[in-house]
Amino acid sequence: MKNKVLLSMICLLLVGLVIMISITNGKRSQIKQVRKEVSQVNKQQKQVTTQIGNLQTTYNANDQMAKSKLLEFAKAYYTFSSQSDYDKHFSKIADIVDLKRDQKNQLFDSGLDATGGSRIDNMGLTSQYQTATSYTSDLDNQTIETLATVVVQTSGTGQNAINQTVLLHGWFDTQTQKLTSIKINQIQ
Repeated sequence: MKNKVLLSMICLLLVGLVIMISITNGKRSQIKQVRKEVSQVNKQQKQVTTQIGNLQTTYNANDQMAKSKLLEFAKAYYTFSSQSDYDKHFSKIADIVDLKRDQKNQLFDSGLDATGGSRIDNMGLTSQYQTATSYTSDLDNQTIETLATVVVQTSGTGQNAINQTVLLHGWFDTQTQKLTSIKINQIQ
């Protein structure tokens, strides 16, 4: 009888041990699965972080380029001391703008008066870029909208030099790396 009880207890212990081992193996496989899923989430998070970093780098580079091109435009557009300087100001910025013909004609007149004489030379007009502050807005459809507040010193024959503030509003194409539209408003 003692042997049967002992044998029964050993069998119960073995059954309990087998049950414990199967439960432990089940938990181990669950832990392994959870670790695998966590690893996949970590990889995806790294990819997303890298993509966000790349987008920020690209945006920041394009943002700075848009500001730089608009300020380069302002310096060339508002700096002249004679008709010959004035005639050259479009060629100085031709590689940074891609303007439609009507806008180009509106922004770049000949500088001549109604008689065909040089309005700039006859009146002694000069213009000198002084300083500017520029801003950009969000990237949208490969275009960055940029604004610049530009201070220009102007003078004419018999006139004291005065500072004028002008607001430039430009649109920069990130694909062509050129300004595709520019509007100019004088600030009173």
